[in-house]
Amino acid sequence: VMGLLHLILVSTFLSVSMTSESFHAMEDEALVVKCPQNCQNRTIKWYITQTNQLIPAEEGGRIHSSGRFLWFLPTSKEDSGNYTCVTRYSNYTKQSTVSVMVYPHKQGICFPSWIRYPNDTGTLTSGRIVCPTIDNYAKATIVKWYKDCKPLQGPREKYSMGEKYLFIKRPQKTDEGHYTCHFTYIHSGNVYNVSATRPFIVKEEVSSPISPQIQYPTDNTVIQVEFGICRALLGIGKPNIAVVTWEVNEIKAEYLNTSRFREDHQFFMRRDREYYGESTLTIEEVTEEDLLSNFTCVALNEIENVVLTVTLQLKVPCKGDNHSTYITIGVLVLLVIIALLLILYQFFRIDIVLLCQGIFKPNKTQDDGKIYDAYVIYPKNRTNEANFVEYFVHQILPDVLENKHGYKLCIYGRDMLPGEDAANALEIRIQKSRRLIIILTPQLIQCEEFGYEHQIALYNALIQNNIKVILLEMETIGNYEGLQESLRYIIKQQGTIKWKEKYKECPHASNSKFWKLVRYHMPLRHKPLQLNYAV
Repeated sequence: VMGLLHLILVSTFLSVSMTSESFHAMEDEALVVKCPQNCQNRTIKWYITQTNQLIPAEEGGRIHSSGRFLWFLPTSKEDSGNYTCVTRYSNYTKQSTVSVMVYPHKQGICFPSWIRYPNDTGTLTSGRIVCPTIDNYAKATIVKWYKDCKPLQGPREKYSMGEKYLFIKRPQKTDEGHYTCHFTYIHSGNVYNVSATRPFIVKEEVSSPISPQIQYPTDNTVIQVEFGICRALLGIGKPNIAVVTWEVNEIKAEYLNTSRFREDHQFFMRRDREYYGESTLTIEEVTEEDLLSNFTCVALNEIENVVLTVTLQLKVPCKGDNHSTYITIGVLVLLVIIALLLILYQFFRIDIVLLCQGIFKPNKTQDDGKIYDAYVIYPKNRTNEANFVEYFVHQILPDVLENKHGYKLCIYGRDMLPGEDAANALEIRIQKSRRLIIILTPQLIQCEEFGYEHQIALYNALIQNNIKVILLEMETIGNYEGLQESLRYIIKQQGTIKWKEKYKECPHASNSKFWKLVRYHMPLRHKPLQLNYAV
């Protein structure tokens, strides 16, 4: 009855009908519809067009109205239809109709098949996509953007979000598609999801408007002050969109603790019509956390979004700042160089030492009372069978160390005079040697005749400490348990130089790792003493 009475009253006045807007929403999301009429200080009532049922203006119901706005919290697919907003004036009534279409959710589909929101058109130099109907939702927050139902991904330089917009830097044809903005809306303490979709098309542009140019500071600058100024050229003439602002760790400065951070904005135009924007970020009290934070200056207009990052450094009010900085940098660089040199030396220590010996050739006479560079101890072969160890001692070892590198060796059997007392000769020659080369083989464990020579050598090495030992492990011995305790002690202290099967291919190659290690442990080469004997 009330609906019929209302129709009678409306028909007696001049009415103007306007059906100019359509709204599309997904089921179970929030939808806020705005009446197309712009009526200030007028009472607006909402009706369901098909039934002329008045929609209540009290909050709390799933569907309710207030002024120009009609709320669906949340939507249901039964809400699809037409709704009329009526404004009554002194002598006539004005009404407008809006269309609402609610689509059910389908797997893999994030927007309705019929898109009614107008296209957004970008250029080859810039692209801005406006989130549809977001102005109808007070304090809405965009959570994410989708392109063709897939989450939008890309570098920060390519995409950036404003409060209502998505900016695409230098869009291409591959950027065309359907873009869906997903945002949250809070009403009466309840949080609702909202999504809206519109196509985006890239077109050629005859003229290319100027992009924002941040003039101060430069990217990756260290600012030694307690406040920062971001100044950007935003265009020739005042652009439709002009924003210059600061972000701290990708959070807008205006959302930070206002007791410490304060941001001031200024826009001005010069006589040459160059339009500038400035944003000054003041930090009342700089903390250690601020020194570790990234401060980003953001400048955008309708063409492009430009960002750069700076870091803070506490300002020290003394004249020697630059000098101290240079000294600190110099010390750090020097420490890094020293560390690198030490690492290189550890890896190439042997090659470096041998190279220096070859360059400087420290081949001089030394009055140390020694005659031989090394005395060689090896297990003797008592059979007539071929023995590689003896071949190594009598052929390969002298060829490499004596013939190629000028050392003088004392080898038992080769350097002993006929008729000499063996025990006395061994002791004298070991004492006259600068190094003791011991050939290690499993045969060494069972060789009883080797014991005396071995004891004299180790006595000089361990007790008198006047001769260094070089252990050449020609065959794998295992855990060395069968060797003398004194020999095991030396092995534990300095290890052995192991002869490997691969060295037999070129046993005389003095540049192999084996011979480099032997030469590294040998003494510096010395000329023999010129002894004058009185006749």
